[in-house]
Amino acid sequence: MAQLREVFGELGCTDVRTYIQSGNVVFDTRSRSAALDATIESALQARFGFAIPVVLRSHAGFRAIVDAAPAGFGQSPHTYHSDVAVLKAPLTSDDAMRAVSLRDGVDEVWPGEGVVYFQRLSARRTENRMSKIAGTPEYRSMTIRNWNTITALLTLLDE
Repeated sequence: MAQLREVFGELGCTDVRTYIQSGNVVFDTRSRSAALDATIESALQARFGFAIPVVLRSHAGFRAIVDAAPAGFGQSPHTYHSDVAVLKAPLTSDDAMRAVSLRDGVDEVWPGEGVVYFQRLSARRTENRMSKIAGTPEYRSMTIRNWNTITALLTLLDE
């Protein structure tokens, strides 16, 4: 994670912070480039020697993810395991939804703006079919984070 922070610093980003060991980076930048994600991907590939897809969201974008969550989403962690797939354009939530396989009574899914919200019964989590999305082409254009991570990242951005 230290090397990851260094890459962002070398790109001129400031206040670079990482959250847990899964590639979550919070940073400030003056760049308004539509190609910022491509710039970061190039720098990461140069540093680490392999392609790493980057899915960016602004502070307002993270706020929108949390504010637009379905009613009660993530509020019963002992009952439901809740995740958010954050999508990389041009993948849309409609496209991502077609890649989702659900098990009745276990999995629930809701499309959002640039995201898909997933929830499954914790007691029957091993029966869910959500993991099948990892074998789809759509998976390469998303990053999936649990609800606790999403809200923790928003808290870091709010600071």
